[in-house]
Amino acid sequence: MPPRISFDAETLLFLALSFLAIIVSSSDGPHLAVAQSSNKNIATTIPVNVGVIVDLETWVGKMGLSCVELSLSNFYSSNPSYKTRLVLNVRDSKGEEVAAAAAALDLIKNKQVQAIIGPQSSVQADFVIDLGNKSHVPIISFSATSPSLSSLRSPYFIRAAQNDSSQVNAISAVVQAFGWREAVLIYMDNEFGEGIIPSLMGALEELNTRVPYRSLIPPSATDDQIGQELYKLMTMQRRVFIVHMLPPLGSRLLAKAKELGMISEGYVWILTNGITDLLSSVDSSVVASSMQGVLGIKTYVPGTRNLDTFMMQWKKKFQQENPSVLSPPLNIFGYYAYDAARALAMAVEEMGTVNFTFQILNASTDATDLDTIGVSQNGEKLLQELANITFMGLTGNFSLVDGQLEALVFQIVNINGNAARGIGIYSTSKSNLGTIIWPGDSTSVPKVWEFPTTGKSLKILVPVKDGFKQFVTVTRDPTTNTSQVTGYCIDIFRAVIEKLPYALTYEFIPFALPNGSSAGSYNDMIDQVYYQNYDAVVGDTTILANRSLYVEFTLPYTESGIAMLVPYKDNKSKNAWVFLKPLTGDLWLATGCFFVFIALVVWILEHRINEDFRGPATHQVGTSLWFSFSTMVFARRERAFSNLTRFVVIVWVFVVLIPTQSYTASLSSLLVVKNLQPTVTDVDQLLKSGENVGYQDRCFLHEKLKQMTSDYKRLVPYKSAEECDALLSKGSSEGGIAAAIDEVPYIKLVLSQYCYKYTMIPTLKNAGFGFVFPKGSPLVPDISRAILNVTEGPMTRIEKAWFTSETNCLDSTSSIISNSLGLDSFWGLFLIAGVVAVLALLIFMVMFVKRNWHIISSSSASLRQKIVALGRRFYERDINSQTFRESRFRDGSMDDGTHEHAAVEILQNTNFPLSPSSNTSQINDVLTNEQGTPSAEQRLPNHVDEGCHKIASNFELTNVSKRDLSTREGTQQTAALGPPHHTSR
Repeated sequence: MPPRISFDAETLLFLALSFLAIIVSSSDGPHLAVAQSSNKNIATTIPVNVGVIVDLETWVGKMGLSCVELSLSNFYSSNPSYKTRLVLNVRDSKGEEVAAAAAALDLIKNKQVQAIIGPQSSVQADFVIDLGNKSHVPIISFSATSPSLSSLRSPYFIRAAQNDSSQVNAISAVVQAFGWREAVLIYMDNEFGEGIIPSLMGALEELNTRVPYRSLIPPSATDDQIGQELYKLMTMQRRVFIVHMLPPLGSRLLAKAKELGMISEGYVWILTNGITDLLSSVDSSVVASSMQGVLGIKTYVPGTRNLDTFMMQWKKKFQQENPSVLSPPLNIFGYYAYDAARALAMAVEEMGTVNFTFQILNASTDATDLDTIGVSQNGEKLLQELANITFMGLTGNFSLVDGQLEALVFQIVNINGNAARGIGIYSTSKSNLGTIIWPGDSTSVPKVWEFPTTGKSLKILVPVKDGFKQFVTVTRDPTTNTSQVTGYCIDIFRAVIEKLPYALTYEFIPFALPNGSSAGSYNDMIDQVYYQNYDAVVGDTTILANRSLYVEFTLPYTESGIAMLVPYKDNKSKNAWVFLKPLTGDLWLATGCFFVFIALVVWILEHRINEDFRGPATHQVGTSLWFSFSTMVFARRERAFSNLTRFVVIVWVFVVLIPTQSYTASLSSLLVVKNLQPTVTDVDQLLKSGENVGYQDRCFLHEKLKQMTSDYKRLVPYKSAEECDALLSKGSSEGGIAAAIDEVPYIKLVLSQYCYKYTMIPTLKNAGFGFVFPKGSPLVPDISRAILNVTEGPMTRIEKAWFTSETNCLDSTSSIISNSLGLDSFWGLFLIAGVVAVLALLIFMVMFVKRNWHIISSSSASLRQKIVALGRRFYERDINSQTFRESRFRDGSMDDGTHEHAAVEILQNTNFPLSPSSNTSQINDVLTNEQGTPSAEQRLPNHVDEGCHKIASNFELTNVSKRDLSTREGTQQTAALGPPHHTSR
């Protein structure tokens, strides 16, 4: 841009000449416009001169002046009592910057205007603003939108329109929504075009969107010059263009782009509001022929009743003044002009009936016109009033913030047919936008930046490998002398390219000699990219710090890390005591103790009422323990009669079930699953042990291992997974290797084939595999982002396709190690069982003591006697229990004579004398004590068979108890406290 013109003597002379030209051109009389009002108010109003500088040769100038006049007419018609009236002094700038400055100088010096509405363009405003600052006359522009015309630099400049920089967020949102990573800026080479560029560049940089080129086109450029610039952009392979121009130049640019085939499928054009807000003034044939599919940013103005009324009034007024114009278009700058005039009228009215005069400066005899310019006495106050003005204008709320109109909302439009169609308010998500018809009548989002458009493809080197061909395989066809490249890395790269928002053409070139063998190491291949002989490297290339100094890597697409591949040593227990390993010692001890404890609890609860738990002591102990242990296999023969026992057993069965099942599972894992351990676990220990260590040939790890060990002869290379397996199978002592050190992807490939023989031990860190590009390549961020998308999508499918296990074996990377189960896993279960058992014992003891309370409360017996009596009672049968009661009822069908005969036989065999007067008492004393069981002091003689107990019991339950049960019970209670005695009936 040419340097800004300074007001020196030469410039002032030129301005004076221009001013004379303006005077001559207006010799037929000044163009004055006074607001209409009633005759009775004219004499009482105060006229206030206001200047208007517009380009009457343009549609914006004509429309703006008409809107200003209509605004003042409506304002004073609605407020006839106001004391002030604005008098418009109109000047035509004829589209020239100097003419606009001369007009402003004339208005300030000769008309002493209090404010100037205009000028129309940003370039003209740049000249006029200095005059406003010097004279303290506010310059109010409704169409100068360049951000460089800042009110902070020019306090007397007021922008009653949108700042161009306010739309950069909308532009960047469109770019972000479609993921475009590069964009070319095309703009006018003047104040208007350059003003938006800094803020637009900053917004795109925040999105990591590069601007590789900026195209400046002068307003006076010819069609040939425009065509040459567009052809340059074509050869640069750029397809996203952001255009910031005014309609006259913008329409020519797009028409030439259409002629060159750049308004077609695959291209994206985004227009700023410099064109879209004025699209109605562009020839409809130009729009229909060269702007189809173009996107644009347009100021959004919601429809209101006031706006509809204004449009009807304006069209009527304009057609009356210009009958030759049948359908005059109205755009956003007409709305701005209308609101600006109203705001100025309101501010002047708020100032009141002040003296609107100028202070004339004293000047020397050789002073220029600029030196003799006056200073407005009310300029500063008028600025303050304008800053305080707020009202609901045609475009929304009118409010000046930092000397410019408050930002409005922007709309995304798509040009189809003869007009722009709104597709939504600006958003960073394309899902929030309507259907877009792109250039070429396509509804698919263009894949921009097809590399390249000249027919050449990216030349991508791929390694030629002797082994591990699952990663990259180069198959050469000798008949056609062509090569086919496949493999895991190749499939990943192709999946990544599909995720890019643009098309990318490429060809794979093997890094090989004429005979098909490899042409060098991976470093040699990377050097080819550094020297710009090739565009990229795709393969199993490791990301290393020293390599990144010369080339640029994408994000890694494989698992990172370096690991050891070591054989298993079978650590499976094969001794006779393996069955003890599932449980720890403390759990075995706790389990055994609880079995004994539960057996004791069951015996306490059952032995008085259950014949299965009676008999000799050894029998009772064995039965109780059998009953407790048999819960593991649910094979109990004995029945439980006590409800307390049943409750305890139910809980105990539940407790036993869980450890039993856990024991079974743990033992199965010990006996069935191999519990394997690696032969080596530490890489330093391996290198110091003197064992042979394997590494992949042509791998960077060779140099790294040489730095870790001084015995280079122990480092053995291998080229394939099969060779690695063969070396490991031999072992170090037979010329093989003890372990292999390689990157994790290669280790996993070997494990996919030999997982039953080896395991992986992580050792070192590294970044993994990445794709190689030249430094500064714009593809790197896009491909890295696409790699992330592939990782979340088809990555697993590709891995399964290339690394599927060839054998039916377990996952060696996570060998099952069966740890013994400890008490800490089951102490809660044992706690529940213990609490339930103790609770049952407490209930039993309370019930027992309550039933035998008469023994405790007896005052005639000593404490020892009471304890002995309770012990006897505890050990004896509970004949009143439900068990013995049912037995009594079953035996009640026997006749009395039979029972008496049986009793006599028993007594005769026991050699006890019978007394007629005491036979019943003797029977009671001999056969029973307390509950009908033989007492400890009066047991039957030894020669009486043990089986007679049941006969004696039957005798008592039939003959004796039928007649004097109540008397016997009293005798039993007495016998419990002292020697037996007879009671006569």
